Amino acid sequence: MKNEKVTIAGAGIVIGLIAVLLVFFGNPANMGFCIACFVRDTAGALGLHSAAAVQYIRPEIIGLVLGSCIIALATKEFKPRGGSAPFTRFILGVFVAIGCLMFLGCPFRMILRIAGGDLNAVLGLVGFALGILAGVFFLKRGYTLKRSYKMPKAEGFLFPAVEILFLILLAAAPSFIHFTEAGGGPGAMHAAVLISLAAGLIVGALAQKTRLCMVGGVRDVILFGEWKLLLGFLAILISALLGNVILTAVTGTPYIHFGFAGQPVAHTDALWNILGMLLAGFGCVLLGGCPLRQLVLAGEGNTDSAVAVLGILVGAAFAHNFGLASSGEGPTMNGKVAVIVGILVITLIAAANTKKEG
Repeated sequence: MKNEKVTIAGAGIVIGLIAVLLVFFGNPANMGFCIACFVRDTAGALGLHSAAAVQYIRPEIIGLVLGSCIIALATKEFKPRGGSAPFTRFILGVFVAIGCLMFLGCPFRMILRIAGGDLNAVLGLVGFALGILAGVFFLKRGYTLKRSYKMPKAEGFLFPAVEILFLILLAAAPSFIHFTEAGGGPGAMHAAVLISLAAGLIVGALAQKTRLCMVGGVRDVILFGEWKLLLGFLAILISALLGNVILTAVTGTPYIHFGFAGQPVAHTDALWNILGMLLAGFGCVLLGGCPLRQLVLAGEGNTDSAVAVLGILVGAAFAHNFGLASSGEGPTMNGKVAVIVGILVITLIAAANTKKEG
């Protein structure tokens, strides 16, 4: 157990430093990694939404899936499974994306925002913990989406194959793929393709071996008093914070700024930062893992997680097509309504899939 904790902490340190370096090489500030934002950018590149500022096939997502797949194959952990309430998982994925884009970041980016001094993300963390508590309430009462079933290997390879197709489209850049023009927004801010892909491969491999999951970490602390998984994200926070401090000292460019106002790709509406991450945390508990974990599981051949990722993709597209996503100026009325509806829908899903013993 001690060696396992050291491995998880070491992986967290490496992942935190990689996230900081991705910002140094061109990714948006405090966004070395953001699963929700990067899936949204990919959705825009594929024409699923028309927000020109956020359209780019993110190689980090491709690398995460392929890195997980490669390690799973090498260690004989590639075990295609699925069939556990797929449409429910799709709907949960949609609302997780809406919650994340209300806050403007997934749980991974929430940690990176805190490491960059963004105190709005601390409020997001409060909401995230409340959402996990809500999920744990139902877990203790027997919530389940039923068992999954063994699938053919070909089924498990489909999602990694789709990511390879996306990589080909990124490299070929056909006319039907959308790219944010230089200076046009977060979609135009990215590290070189090979750097981003390599970063994704490393993080995907490390996350697969250590089972890193922010939701799982907090859930395990609440249910079992087990800090093992959460240790990895604490390591990410510390290493990213130190990396930002070092880069600021070496380059003279501020990579860290403590406060609420003026934070990159963030807003200061406390209530909706909390409620957005409450929705995301609640939905992720019901899915069985955060967006990062869903991508890693999809790389291992888990088709239930692949369906959840498709839900996140569609939810991110909806968020921009219907004005649900926040901006630096704050949340929209449409977004507020969507978050409240999401909390209600997810509560109904949790209740409908909970059977009290006896």
